[in-house]
Amino acid sequence: MSSFRLSPPDLRHYARAGLSGDVIAALVVTIMLIPQGMAYAMLAGLPPQAGLYGAILPLILYAVLGSSPALAVGPVAVVALMTAAAAGLVAEIGTPGYQLAALWIALLSGAMMLAMGLLRLGFVANFLSHPVISGFITAAGILIALSQVRHLLGIQTTGKTVPEVIPSIIANLGAVNTITMVLSAAVLGFLFWSRKGLAPVLRRLGLGAGAAGLLAKGGLFLAVLASTLTVWALGLDARGVRILGDIPAGLPPLELPAFDRELITLLLVPSAMIALVGYVESISIAQTLAAKRRQSIDPDRELIALGAANLGAGVTAAMPVTGGLSRSIVNFDAGAQTRAAGALTALMIGGALLALTPLLYFLPSATLAAIIIVAVVSLLDFRALPRAWAYSKADGAAMAATMAVTLTLGVEQGLMAGVGLSLALHLWRTSRPHVAEVGQVPGTGHFRNINRYEVVTTPEVLTLRVDESLYFPNARYLEELVQSRIAERPEIRHLVLMFSAVNEVDASALESLEMLLEKLHAAGASLHLSEVKGPVMDRLQRSDFLKHVDGVHLTQLDAMLALAPGLTQATLDRERYERRKANA
Repeated sequence: MSSFRLSPPDLRHYARAGLSGDVIAALVVTIMLIPQGMAYAMLAGLPPQAGLYGAILPLILYAVLGSSPALAVGPVAVVALMTAAAAGLVAEIGTPGYQLAALWIALLSGAMMLAMGLLRLGFVANFLSHPVISGFITAAGILIALSQVRHLLGIQTTGKTVPEVIPSIIANLGAVNTITMVLSAAVLGFLFWSRKGLAPVLRRLGLGAGAAGLLAKGGLFLAVLASTLTVWALGLDARGVRILGDIPAGLPPLELPAFDRELITLLLVPSAMIALVGYVESISIAQTLAAKRRQSIDPDRELIALGAANLGAGVTAAMPVTGGLSRSIVNFDAGAQTRAAGALTALMIGGALLALTPLLYFLPSATLAAIIIVAVVSLLDFRALPRAWAYSKADGAAMAATMAVTLTLGVEQGLMAGVGLSLALHLWRTSRPHVAEVGQVPGTGHFRNINRYEVVTTPEVLTLRVDESLYFPNARYLEELVQSRIAERPEIRHLVLMFSAVNEVDASALESLEMLLEKLHAAGASLHLSEVKGPVMDRLQRSDFLKHVDGVHLTQLDAMLALAPGLTQATLDRERYERRKANA
Protein backbone atom coordinates (compact mmCIF):
# COMPACT_ATOMS: atom_id res chain seq x y z
CA MET A 1 0.00 0.00 0.00
CA SER A 2 1.14 3.52 -0.74
CA SER A 3 3.04 5.45 1.88
CA PHE A 4 1.28 8.61 0.76
CA ARG A 5 1.55 11.57 3.10
CA LEU A 6 -0.52 14.72 3.17
CA SER A 7 1.51 17.46 1.51
CA PRO A 8 -0.13 20.88 1.24
CA PRO A 9 1.56 23.54 -0.87
CA ASP A 10 4.88 24.65 0.59
CA LEU A 11 4.26 28.11 2.04
CA ARG A 12 7.88 28.87 3.03
CA HIS A 13 8.96 32.09 1.32
CA TYR A 14 5.60 31.97 -0.47
CA ALA A 15 4.80 35.69 -0.24
CA ARG A 16 8.14 36.58 -1.74
CA ALA A 17 8.39 33.98 -4.51
CA GLY A 18 4.97 32.84 -5.59
CA LEU A 19 2.06 35.00 -4.48
CA SER A 20 1.96 37.39 -7.43
CA GLY A 21 2.25 34.59 -10.00
CA ASP A 22 -0.42 32.50 -8.33
CA VAL A 23 -2.86 35.41 -7.96
CA ILE A 24 -2.51 36.42 -11.61
CA ALA A 25 -2.85 32.80 -12.76
CA ALA A 26 -5.91 32.27 -10.55
CA LEU A 27 -7.58 35.42 -11.89
CA VAL A 28 -7.01 34.45 -15.54
CA VAL A 29 -8.15 30.86 -14.98
CA THR A 30 -11.25 32.08 -13.12
CA ILE A 31 -12.21 34.27 -16.09
CA MET A 32 -11.95 31.18 -18.30
CA LEU A 33 -13.51 28.77 -15.85
CA ILE A 34 -16.76 30.59 -15.16
CA PRO A 35 -18.10 30.35 -18.73
CA GLN A 36 -16.39 27.00 -19.38
CA GLY A 37 -17.76 25.47 -16.19
CA MET A 38 -21.31 26.44 -17.09
CA ALA A 39 -20.80 25.30 -20.69
CA TYR A 40 -19.51 21.88 -19.65
CA ALA A 41 -22.38 21.52 -17.18
CA MET A 42 -24.75 22.14 -20.09
CA LEU A 43 -22.85 19.51 -22.11
CA ALA A 44 -23.26 17.06 -19.22
CA GLY A 45 -27.00 17.77 -19.11
CA LEU A 46 -26.73 19.42 -15.69
CA PRO A 47 -27.69 22.87 -14.34
CA PRO A 48 -25.02 25.53 -15.00
CA GLN A 49 -24.18 25.86 -11.32
CA ALA A 50 -23.00 22.21 -11.30
CA GLY A 51 -20.00 23.30 -13.37
CA LEU A 52 -19.22 26.19 -11.03
CA TYR A 53 -19.62 23.99 -7.96
CA GLY A 54 -17.06 21.65 -9.55
CA ALA A 55 -14.50 24.45 -9.31
CA ILE A 56 -14.66 25.03 -5.55
CA LEU A 57 -14.17 22.09 -3.16
CA PRO A 58 -12.54 19.85 -5.84
CA LEU A 59 -9.89 22.52 -6.52
CA ILE A 60 -9.17 22.97 -2.83
CA LEU A 61 -8.78 19.22 -2.31
CA TYR A 62 -6.47 18.92 -5.29
CA ALA A 63 -4.40 21.86 -4.05
CA VAL A 64 -3.85 20.03 -0.76
CA LEU A 65 -3.22 16.53 -2.14
CA GLY A 66 -1.90 16.91 -5.70
CA SER A 67 1.65 17.05 -7.02
CA SER A 68 1.37 19.39 -10.02
CA PRO A 69 1.64 23.14 -9.43
CA ALA A 70 0.24 23.92 -12.89
CA LEU A 71 -2.62 21.44 -13.36
CA ALA A 72 -6.00 23.22 -13.41
CA VAL A 73 -8.64 20.79 -12.17
CA GLY A 74 -12.32 21.27 -12.94
CA PRO A 75 -15.01 20.38 -15.47
CA VAL A 76 -13.72 19.23 -18.89
CA ALA A 77 -15.46 18.43 -22.16
CA VAL A 78 -14.73 14.71 -22.58
CA VAL A 79 -15.68 13.82 -19.01
CA ALA A 80 -18.83 15.95 -19.35
CA LEU A 81 -19.84 14.04 -22.49
CA MET A 82 -19.17 10.68 -20.81
CA THR A 83 -21.17 11.78 -17.77
CA ALA A 84 -24.12 12.68 -20.00
CA ALA A 85 -23.89 9.31 -21.77
CA ALA A 86 -23.71 7.35 -18.51
CA ALA A 87 -26.42 9.28 -16.63
CA GLY A 88 -28.63 9.18 -19.72
CA LEU A 89 -28.70 5.39 -19.50
CA VAL A 90 -30.62 5.48 -16.22
CA ALA A 91 -32.71 8.69 -16.31
CA GLU A 92 -33.95 11.51 -18.50
CA ILE A 93 -32.00 14.78 -18.64
CA GLY A 94 -33.43 17.38 -16.29
CA THR A 95 -34.97 14.89 -13.86
CA PRO A 96 -33.85 14.45 -10.23
CA GLY A 97 -32.79 10.90 -11.11
CA TYR A 98 -30.41 12.22 -13.77
CA GLN A 99 -28.74 14.64 -11.36
CA LEU A 100 -28.51 11.89 -8.73
CA ALA A 101 -26.80 9.64 -11.28
CA ALA A 102 -24.25 12.38 -12.10
CA LEU A 103 -23.41 12.80 -8.41
CA TRP A 104 -22.90 9.07 -7.97
CA ILE A 105 -20.70 9.00 -11.07
CA ALA A 106 -18.48 11.61 -9.40
CA LEU A 107 -18.43 9.66 -6.13
CA LEU A 108 -17.80 6.28 -7.72
CA SER A 109 -15.09 7.48 -10.10
CA GLY A 110 -13.49 9.39 -7.23
CA ALA A 111 -13.54 6.36 -4.94
CA MET A 112 -12.01 4.21 -7.69
CA MET A 113 -9.19 6.68 -8.35
CA LEU A 114 -8.55 7.09 -4.63
CA ALA A 115 -8.34 3.33 -4.13
CA MET A 116 -6.07 2.91 -7.15
CA GLY A 117 -3.77 5.62 -5.82
CA LEU A 118 -3.56 4.10 -2.35
CA LEU A 119 -2.82 0.69 -3.88
CA ARG A 120 -0.24 2.26 -6.24
CA LEU A 121 -2.07 1.16 -9.37
CA GLY A 122 -1.30 4.19 -11.50
CA PHE A 123 0.31 1.88 -14.07
CA VAL A 124 -3.14 0.60 -15.07
CA ALA A 125 -3.54 3.62 -17.34
CA ASN A 126 -0.64 2.29 -19.43
CA PHE A 127 -2.96 -0.38 -20.82
CA LEU A 128 -4.59 2.30 -22.95
CA SER A 129 -2.29 2.73 -25.93
CA HIS A 130 -1.70 6.25 -27.23
CA PRO A 131 -3.28 5.60 -30.67
CA VAL A 132 -6.41 4.23 -29.00
CA ILE A 133 -6.81 7.10 -26.54
CA SER A 134 -6.04 9.61 -29.32
CA GLY A 135 -8.72 8.04 -31.52
CA PHE A 136 -11.22 8.03 -28.68
CA ILE A 137 -10.64 11.70 -27.80
CA THR A 138 -10.89 12.80 -31.44
CA ALA A 139 -14.15 10.89 -31.89
CA ALA A 140 -15.47 12.26 -28.59
CA GLY A 141 -14.60 15.76 -29.77
CA ILE A 142 -16.68 15.23 -32.92
CA LEU A 143 -19.63 14.02 -30.84
CA ILE A 144 -19.28 17.00 -28.51
CA ALA A 145 -19.33 19.45 -31.42
CA LEU A 146 -22.36 17.75 -32.99
CA SER A 147 -24.21 17.80 -29.68
CA GLN A 148 -23.91 21.60 -29.56
CA VAL A 149 -25.32 22.27 -33.04
CA ARG A 150 -28.84 22.40 -31.62
CA HIS A 151 -27.87 25.25 -29.30
CA LEU A 152 -26.13 27.11 -32.13
CA LEU A 153 -29.21 26.86 -34.36
CA GLY A 154 -31.88 27.09 -31.69
CA ILE A 155 -33.47 23.75 -32.61
CA GLN A 156 -34.33 20.51 -30.84
CA THR A 157 -32.40 17.37 -31.74
CA THR A 158 -32.13 13.84 -30.39
CA GLY A 159 -29.49 11.15 -30.32
CA LYS A 160 -25.98 10.68 -28.95
CA THR A 161 -24.13 9.14 -31.91
CA VAL A 162 -23.38 10.33 -35.43
CA PRO A 163 -26.02 8.09 -37.11
CA GLU A 164 -28.61 9.51 -34.67
CA VAL A 165 -27.61 13.19 -34.38
CA ILE A 166 -26.99 14.12 -38.03
CA PRO A 167 -30.40 12.92 -39.32
CA SER A 168 -32.04 14.68 -36.38
CA ILE A 169 -30.27 17.96 -37.24
CA ILE A 170 -31.28 17.68 -40.90
CA ALA A 171 -34.90 16.91 -39.98
CA ASN A 172 -35.12 20.04 -37.80
CA LEU A 173 -33.40 22.55 -40.07
CA GLY A 174 -36.76 24.07 -40.89
CA ALA A 175 -37.11 25.21 -37.28
CA VAL A 176 -33.81 27.13 -37.12
CA ASN A 177 -34.01 30.36 -35.11
CA THR A 178 -32.31 32.91 -37.36
CA ILE A 179 -31.41 35.28 -34.53
CA THR A 180 -29.80 32.47 -32.54
CA MET A 181 -27.87 31.35 -35.62
CA VAL A 182 -26.54 34.86 -36.30
CA LEU A 183 -25.59 35.32 -32.64
CA SER A 184 -23.82 31.94 -32.64
CA ALA A 185 -21.89 32.78 -35.80
CA ALA A 186 -20.76 36.10 -34.31
CA VAL A 187 -19.61 34.53 -31.05
CA LEU A 188 -17.87 31.63 -32.82
CA GLY A 189 -16.13 34.00 -35.22
CA PHE A 190 -14.93 36.21 -32.39
CA LEU A 191 -13.71 33.30 -30.25
CA PHE A 192 -11.77 31.70 -33.09
CA TRP A 193 -10.30 35.07 -34.09
CA SER A 194 -9.39 36.01 -30.52
CA ARG A 195 -7.21 32.92 -30.07
CA LYS A 196 -4.57 34.44 -32.35
CA GLY A 197 -5.86 37.87 -33.37
CA LEU A 198 -6.68 39.56 -30.06
CA ALA A 199 -3.14 39.62 -28.67
CA PRO A 200 -1.65 41.48 -31.70
CA VAL A 201 -4.43 44.08 -31.46
CA LEU A 202 -3.68 44.61 -27.77
CA ARG A 203 0.04 44.93 -28.54
CA ARG A 204 -0.70 47.59 -31.13
CA LEU A 205 -2.60 49.47 -28.42
CA GLY A 206 0.61 49.68 -26.42
CA LEU A 207 0.49 46.62 -24.14
CA GLY A 208 3.54 44.45 -23.68
CA ALA A 209 3.63 40.99 -25.23
CA GLY A 210 3.14 39.23 -21.88
CA ALA A 211 0.24 41.39 -20.77
CA ALA A 212 -1.38 41.20 -24.20
CA GLY A 213 -1.11 37.42 -24.18
CA LEU A 214 -2.74 37.15 -20.77
CA LEU A 215 -5.55 39.57 -21.58
CA ALA A 216 -6.20 37.70 -24.82
CA LYS A 217 -7.12 34.70 -22.69
CA GLY A 218 -10.08 36.78 -21.57
CA GLY A 219 -11.72 36.42 -24.96
CA LEU A 220 -14.26 34.07 -23.37
CA PHE A 221 -15.21 36.76 -20.87
CA LEU A 222 -15.64 39.36 -23.62
CA ALA A 223 -17.85 36.97 -25.62
CA VAL A 224 -19.99 36.28 -22.54
CA LEU A 225 -20.27 39.97 -21.70
CA ALA A 226 -21.09 41.12 -25.22
CA SER A 227 -23.64 38.40 -25.97
CA THR A 228 -25.34 38.78 -22.59
CA LEU A 229 -25.68 42.56 -23.01
CA THR A 230 -26.96 42.11 -26.56
CA VAL A 231 -29.70 39.68 -25.50
CA TRP A 232 -30.69 41.91 -22.57
CA ALA A 233 -30.67 45.18 -24.51
CA LEU A 234 -32.57 43.87 -27.54
CA GLY A 235 -34.90 41.53 -25.63
CA LEU A 236 -33.80 38.60 -27.77
CA ASP A 237 -35.01 36.10 -25.19
CA ALA A 238 -38.56 37.07 -26.19
CA ARG A 239 -37.67 36.22 -29.81
CA GLY A 240 -36.68 32.62 -29.19
CA VAL A 241 -33.05 32.99 -28.04
CA ARG A 242 -32.56 30.57 -25.16
CA ILE A 243 -30.90 31.98 -22.05
CA LEU A 244 -29.58 30.51 -18.79
CA GLY A 245 -32.15 32.16 -16.59
CA ASP A 246 -31.88 32.04 -12.82
CA ILE A 247 -28.70 30.54 -11.34
CA PRO A 248 -28.91 29.90 -7.59
CA ALA A 249 -26.67 32.30 -5.72
CA GLY A 250 -24.51 31.10 -2.84
CA LEU A 251 -22.03 28.35 -2.14
CA PRO A 252 -22.82 24.71 -2.96
CA PRO A 253 -24.55 22.46 -0.42
CA LEU A 254 -22.49 19.88 1.43
CA GLU A 255 -24.36 16.59 1.63
CA LEU A 256 -24.23 12.98 0.47
CA PRO A 257 -26.62 12.09 -2.35
CA ALA A 258 -29.39 9.60 -1.69
CA PHE A 259 -28.19 6.00 -1.60
CA ASP A 260 -29.58 3.78 -4.37
CA ARG A 261 -27.93 0.36 -4.65
CA GLU A 262 -29.47 -0.49 -8.02
CA LEU A 263 -28.39 2.85 -9.49
CA ILE A 264 -24.86 2.43 -8.14
CA THR A 265 -24.60 -1.04 -9.67
CA LEU A 266 -25.64 0.29 -13.08
CA LEU A 267 -23.07 3.08 -12.90
CA LEU A 268 -20.03 1.04 -11.83
CA VAL A 269 -18.66 0.33 -15.32
CA PRO A 270 -19.31 3.82 -16.75
CA SER A 271 -17.72 5.35 -13.64
CA ALA A 272 -14.64 3.17 -14.09
CA MET A 273 -14.35 4.34 -17.70
CA ILE A 274 -14.69 7.99 -16.64
CA ALA A 275 -12.08 7.50 -13.92
CA LEU A 276 -9.67 5.97 -16.42
CA VAL A 277 -10.12 8.69 -19.05
CA GLY A 278 -10.00 11.45 -16.45
CA TYR A 279 -6.77 10.11 -15.00
CA VAL A 280 -5.09 9.56 -18.37
CA GLU A 281 -6.00 13.05 -19.56
CA SER A 282 -4.92 14.66 -16.31
CA ILE A 283 -1.62 12.85 -15.83
CA SER A 284 -0.54 13.45 -19.42
CA ILE A 285 -1.17 17.20 -19.05
CA ALA A 286 0.55 17.34 -15.65
CA GLN A 287 3.64 15.47 -16.86
CA THR A 288 3.94 17.60 -20.00
CA LEU A 289 3.85 20.85 -18.03
CA ALA A 290 6.15 19.50 -15.31
CA ALA A 291 8.79 18.59 -17.90
CA LYS A 292 8.96 22.25 -19.00
CA ARG A 293 10.09 23.23 -15.49
CA ARG A 294 12.10 20.07 -14.82
CA GLN A 295 9.69 19.04 -12.11
CA SER A 296 8.36 15.57 -11.33
CA ILE A 297 4.82 14.24 -10.98
CA ASP A 298 3.81 11.36 -8.72
CA PRO A 299 1.19 9.30 -10.64
CA ASP A 300 -0.19 7.56 -7.56
CA ARG A 301 -0.46 10.83 -5.68
CA GLU A 302 -2.28 12.31 -8.67
CA LEU A 303 -4.78 9.45 -8.49
CA ILE A 304 -5.35 10.16 -4.80
CA ALA A 305 -5.78 13.89 -5.40
CA LEU A 306 -8.13 13.44 -8.37
CA GLY A 307 -10.08 10.84 -6.44
CA ALA A 308 -10.51 13.20 -3.51
CA ALA A 309 -11.49 16.02 -5.89
CA ASN A 310 -14.26 13.91 -7.40
CA LEU A 311 -15.46 12.81 -3.99
CA GLY A 312 -15.65 16.51 -3.17
CA ALA A 313 -17.67 17.07 -6.34
CA GLY A 314 -20.07 14.29 -5.40
CA VAL A 315 -20.91 15.82 -2.02
CA THR A 316 -21.30 19.41 -3.31
CA ALA A 317 -23.83 18.86 -6.13
CA ALA A 318 -21.07 19.25 -8.73
CA MET A 319 -20.18 17.36 -11.89
CA PRO A 320 -17.16 15.01 -12.19
CA VAL A 321 -13.84 16.79 -12.68
CA THR A 322 -10.31 16.22 -13.92
CA GLY A 323 -7.37 18.24 -15.24
CA GLY A 324 -8.25 20.48 -18.21
CA LEU A 325 -5.76 21.03 -21.04
CA SER A 326 -6.55 24.62 -22.04
CA ARG A 327 -6.92 25.94 -18.49
CA SER A 328 -3.76 24.15 -17.34
CA ILE A 329 -1.74 25.70 -20.16
CA VAL A 330 -3.16 29.13 -19.30
CA ASN A 331 -2.44 28.52 -15.61
CA PHE A 332 1.15 27.59 -16.49
CA ASP A 333 1.66 30.51 -18.89
CA ALA A 334 0.12 32.98 -16.43
CA GLY A 335 2.84 32.14 -13.92
CA ALA A 336 1.30 29.70 -11.42
CA GLN A 337 4.08 28.75 -9.04
CA THR A 338 2.34 26.45 -6.57
CA ARG A 339 -0.88 24.49 -6.16
CA ALA A 340 -2.16 27.44 -4.13
CA ALA A 341 -3.16 28.97 -7.48
CA GLY A 342 -5.91 26.34 -7.67
CA ALA A 343 -7.11 27.17 -4.16
CA LEU A 344 -7.19 30.87 -5.03
CA THR A 345 -9.22 30.04 -8.15
CA ALA A 346 -11.72 28.18 -5.96
CA LEU A 347 -12.07 31.23 -3.69
CA MET A 348 -12.68 33.50 -6.68
CA ILE A 349 -15.28 31.12 -8.11
CA GLY A 350 -16.97 31.07 -4.71
CA GLY A 351 -17.03 34.87 -4.69
CA ALA A 352 -18.56 34.88 -8.17
CA LEU A 353 -21.31 32.50 -7.01
CA LEU A 354 -22.10 34.79 -4.11
CA ALA A 355 -22.20 38.03 -6.08
CA LEU A 356 -22.32 37.62 -9.86
CA THR A 357 -24.96 35.02 -10.72
CA PRO A 358 -27.76 37.58 -11.32
CA LEU A 359 -25.60 39.11 -14.06
CA LEU A 360 -25.65 35.82 -15.99
CA TYR A 361 -29.42 35.64 -16.30
CA PHE A 362 -29.45 36.72 -19.97
CA LEU A 363 -26.39 34.70 -21.01
CA PRO A 364 -27.47 32.83 -24.18
CA SER A 365 -27.05 29.06 -24.40
CA ALA A 366 -25.61 29.63 -27.89
CA THR A 367 -22.60 31.39 -26.34
CA LEU A 368 -21.90 28.44 -24.08
CA ALA A 369 -22.23 26.08 -27.04
CA ALA A 370 -19.74 28.21 -28.99
CA ILE A 371 -17.32 28.09 -26.04
CA ILE A 372 -17.56 24.29 -26.00
CA ILE A 373 -16.92 23.98 -29.74
CA VAL A 374 -13.90 26.28 -29.63
CA ALA A 375 -12.53 24.31 -26.67
CA VAL A 376 -12.90 20.90 -28.35
CA VAL A 377 -11.17 21.98 -31.55
CA SER A 378 -7.89 21.25 -29.77
CA LEU A 379 -9.07 17.67 -29.22
CA LEU A 380 -9.45 16.99 -32.93
CA ASP A 381 -6.31 15.49 -34.47
CA PHE A 382 -7.29 14.10 -37.86
CA ARG A 383 -3.66 13.68 -38.90
CA ALA A 384 -3.03 11.19 -36.10
CA LEU A 385 -4.79 8.34 -37.95
CA PRO A 386 -2.68 8.45 -41.15
CA ARG A 387 0.47 8.88 -39.01
CA ALA A 388 -0.39 5.85 -36.91
CA TRP A 389 -1.32 3.80 -40.00
CA ALA A 390 1.93 4.68 -41.78
CA TYR A 391 4.00 3.70 -38.74
CA SER A 392 2.08 0.59 -37.69
CA LYS A 393 -0.89 -0.96 -39.48
CA ALA A 394 -1.99 -2.62 -36.23
CA ASP A 395 -1.97 0.65 -34.26
CA GLY A 396 -3.69 2.46 -37.11
CA ALA A 397 -6.40 -0.20 -37.30
CA ALA A 398 -6.94 -0.05 -33.53
CA MET A 399 -7.25 3.74 -33.66
CA ALA A 400 -9.67 3.62 -36.60
CA ALA A 401 -11.79 0.96 -34.90
CA THR A 402 -11.94 2.97 -31.65
CA MET A 403 -13.07 6.06 -33.55
CA ALA A 404 -15.66 4.13 -35.54
CA VAL A 405 -17.18 2.46 -32.47
CA THR A 406 -17.24 5.74 -30.53
CA LEU A 407 -18.91 7.65 -33.34
CA THR A 408 -21.49 4.98 -34.18
CA LEU A 409 -22.25 3.32 -30.84
CA GLY A 410 -21.29 5.87 -28.18
CA VAL A 411 -18.47 6.98 -25.93
CA GLU A 412 -18.72 4.18 -23.37
CA GLN A 413 -18.73 1.46 -26.03
CA GLY A 414 -15.91 3.22 -27.87
CA LEU A 415 -13.73 3.41 -24.78
CA MET A 416 -14.40 -0.23 -23.86
CA ALA A 417 -13.53 -1.20 -27.42
CA GLY A 418 -10.33 0.83 -27.12
CA VAL A 419 -9.33 -0.86 -23.85
CA GLY A 420 -10.07 -4.26 -25.36
CA LEU A 421 -8.10 -3.45 -28.50
CA SER A 422 -5.14 -2.17 -26.47
CA LEU A 423 -4.99 -5.38 -24.48
CA ALA A 424 -5.54 -7.52 -27.57
CA LEU A 425 -2.73 -5.74 -29.42
CA HIS A 426 -0.38 -6.23 -26.48
CA LEU A 427 -1.19 -9.93 -26.24
CA TRP A 428 -0.91 -10.39 -30.01
CA ARG A 429 2.48 -8.70 -30.18
CA THR A 430 3.96 -10.50 -27.21
CA SER A 431 2.45 -13.89 -28.11
CA ARG A 432 4.82 -14.07 -31.11
CA PRO A 433 8.06 -12.58 -29.75
CA HIS A 434 10.86 -11.65 -32.10
CA VAL A 435 13.42 -14.44 -32.00
CA ALA A 436 16.59 -13.91 -34.04
CA GLU A 437 19.23 -16.46 -34.95
CA VAL A 438 22.57 -14.79 -34.28
CA GLY A 439 26.18 -15.29 -35.28
CA GLN A 440 29.53 -13.76 -34.43
CA VAL A 441 30.60 -10.52 -36.10
CA PRO A 442 34.13 -11.13 -37.43
CA GLY A 443 36.87 -9.48 -35.44
CA THR A 444 34.60 -8.87 -32.43
CA GLY A 445 32.88 -10.64 -29.58
CA HIS A 446 29.49 -9.29 -30.67
CA PHE A 447 26.63 -11.45 -31.93
CA ARG A 448 24.02 -10.15 -34.36
CA ASN A 449 21.07 -11.28 -36.48
CA ILE A 450 22.24 -13.51 -39.36
CA ASN A 451 19.71 -11.83 -41.67
CA ARG A 452 21.06 -8.32 -41.05
CA TYR A 453 24.81 -8.71 -40.66
CA GLU A 454 27.72 -10.66 -42.10
CA VAL A 455 28.35 -13.09 -39.28
CA VAL A 456 29.97 -16.44 -38.63
CA THR A 457 28.01 -19.48 -37.47
CA THR A 458 28.69 -23.17 -37.05
CA PRO A 459 26.20 -25.88 -38.13
CA GLU A 460 26.45 -27.71 -34.80
CA VAL A 461 25.38 -24.70 -32.68
CA LEU A 462 22.08 -22.84 -33.00
CA THR A 463 21.92 -19.57 -31.08
CA LEU A 464 18.54 -17.86 -30.72
CA ARG A 465 18.26 -14.40 -29.18
CA VAL A 466 14.86 -14.05 -27.50
CA ASP A 467 13.74 -10.42 -27.68
CA GLU A 468 10.77 -10.58 -25.31
CA SER A 469 9.98 -11.70 -21.79
CA LEU A 470 8.62 -15.22 -21.70
CA TYR A 471 5.18 -15.66 -20.17
CA PHE A 472 2.04 -17.71 -20.69
CA PRO A 473 0.85 -16.27 -24.06
CA ASN A 474 4.18 -16.89 -25.80
CA ALA A 475 5.65 -19.82 -23.87
CA ARG A 476 4.66 -22.43 -26.44
CA TYR A 477 5.75 -20.27 -29.37
CA LEU A 478 9.44 -20.53 -28.48
CA GLU A 479 9.13 -24.25 -27.86
CA GLU A 480 7.51 -24.84 -31.26
CA LEU A 481 10.03 -22.59 -33.02
CA VAL A 482 12.97 -24.53 -31.61
CA GLN A 483 11.39 -27.87 -32.49
CA SER A 484 10.89 -26.78 -36.11
CA ARG A 485 14.54 -25.60 -36.39
CA ILE A 486 15.85 -28.84 -34.91
CA ALA A 487 13.70 -30.88 -37.30
CA GLU A 488 14.96 -28.87 -40.29
CA ARG A 489 18.63 -29.08 -39.26
CA PRO A 490 19.51 -32.46 -37.81
CA GLU A 491 23.18 -31.46 -37.57
CA ILE A 492 22.45 -29.19 -34.59
CA ARG A 493 24.01 -30.53 -31.38
CA HIS A 494 23.76 -27.48 -29.14
CA LEU A 495 21.05 -24.86 -28.62
CA VAL A 496 21.97 -21.58 -26.96
CA LEU A 497 19.15 -19.30 -25.84
CA MET A 498 20.46 -15.76 -25.56
CA PHE A 499 18.41 -14.10 -22.81
CA SER A 500 19.84 -10.56 -22.96
CA ALA A 501 16.36 -9.08 -23.65
CA VAL A 502 14.36 -11.39 -21.37
CA ASN A 503 13.16 -9.58 -18.24
CA GLU A 504 10.94 -12.30 -16.86
CA VAL A 505 10.20 -16.01 -17.16
CA ASP A 506 6.86 -16.93 -15.58
CA ALA A 507 5.72 -20.37 -14.41
CA SER A 508 4.13 -21.26 -17.76
CA ALA A 509 7.31 -20.33 -19.63
CA LEU A 510 9.44 -22.29 -17.16
CA GLU A 511 7.34 -25.40 -17.77
CA SER A 512 7.73 -24.91 -21.51
CA LEU A 513 11.51 -24.56 -21.14
CA GLU A 514 11.59 -27.77 -19.11
CA MET A 515 9.69 -29.62 -21.84
CA LEU A 516 12.05 -28.17 -24.44
CA LEU A 517 15.02 -29.37 -22.43
CA GLU A 518 13.62 -32.93 -22.28
CA LYS A 519 13.00 -32.97 -26.04
CA LEU A 520 16.49 -31.68 -26.80
CA HIS A 521 18.09 -34.32 -24.60
CA ALA A 522 15.96 -36.99 -26.21
CA ALA A 523 17.24 -35.81 -29.61
CA GLY A 524 20.86 -35.87 -28.43
CA ALA A 525 21.24 -32.11 -28.20
CA SER A 526 22.15 -29.86 -25.29
CA LEU A 527 20.60 -26.63 -23.99
CA HIS A 528 22.63 -23.61 -22.90
CA LEU A 529 21.63 -20.16 -21.64
CA SER A 530 23.64 -16.97 -22.05
CA GLU A 531 23.44 -13.39 -20.77
CA VAL A 532 20.68 -14.15 -18.27
CA LYS A 533 19.69 -11.09 -16.27
CA GLY A 534 20.02 -11.14 -12.51
CA PRO A 535 16.30 -11.05 -11.61
CA VAL A 536 15.57 -13.81 -14.14
CA MET A 537 18.44 -15.89 -12.77
CA ASP A 538 17.15 -15.39 -9.23
CA ARG A 539 13.77 -16.77 -10.20
CA LEU A 540 15.19 -19.70 -12.18
CA GLN A 541 17.32 -20.68 -9.20
CA ARG A 542 14.16 -21.22 -7.17
CA SER A 543 13.44 -24.26 -9.36
CA ASP A 544 15.61 -27.23 -10.29
CA PHE A 545 15.65 -26.26 -13.98
CA LEU A 546 19.23 -24.93 -13.91
CA LYS A 547 20.46 -28.23 -12.48
CA HIS A 548 19.54 -29.95 -15.74
CA VAL A 549 20.61 -27.22 -18.16
CA ASP A 550 23.89 -28.10 -19.84
CA GLY A 551 25.44 -24.68 -19.37
CA VAL A 552 24.75 -21.14 -18.19
CA HIS A 553 27.20 -18.58 -19.61
CA LEU A 554 27.86 -15.00 -18.60
CA THR A 555 28.13 -13.85 -22.21
CA GLN A 556 27.34 -15.27 -25.64
CA LEU A 557 31.05 -15.19 -26.42
CA ASP A 558 31.71 -17.41 -23.41
CA ALA A 559 29.09 -19.85 -24.68
CA MET A 560 30.65 -20.05 -28.16
CA LEU A 561 34.17 -20.36 -26.76
CA ALA A 562 32.92 -23.37 -24.81
CA LEU A 563 30.97 -25.00 -27.67
CA ALA A 564 33.07 -24.06 -30.75
CA PRO A 565 36.38 -22.74 -29.39
CA GLY A 566 38.46 -23.02 -32.55
CA LEU A 567 36.07 -21.20 -34.86
CA THR A 568 35.14 -18.59 -32.26
CA GLN A 569 38.73 -17.78 -31.39
CA ALA A 570 39.66 -17.56 -35.06
CA THR A 571 36.74 -15.24 -35.73
CA LEU A 572 37.88 -12.96 -32.91
CA ASP A 573 41.15 -12.48 -34.78
CA ARG A 574 40.10 -10.69 -37.98
CA GLU A 575 43.32 -11.55 -39.81
CA ARG A 576 42.94 -15.25 -39.02
CA TYR A 577 39.30 -15.02 -40.07
CA GLU A 578 40.17 -13.41 -43.41
CA ARG A 579 42.82 -16.08 -44.11
CA ARG A 580 40.40 -18.84 -43.20
CA LYS A 581 37.73 -17.32 -45.42
CA ALA A 582 40.18 -17.02 -48.34
CA ASN A 583 41.32 -20.65 -47.97
CA ALA A 584 37.72 -21.84 -47.89
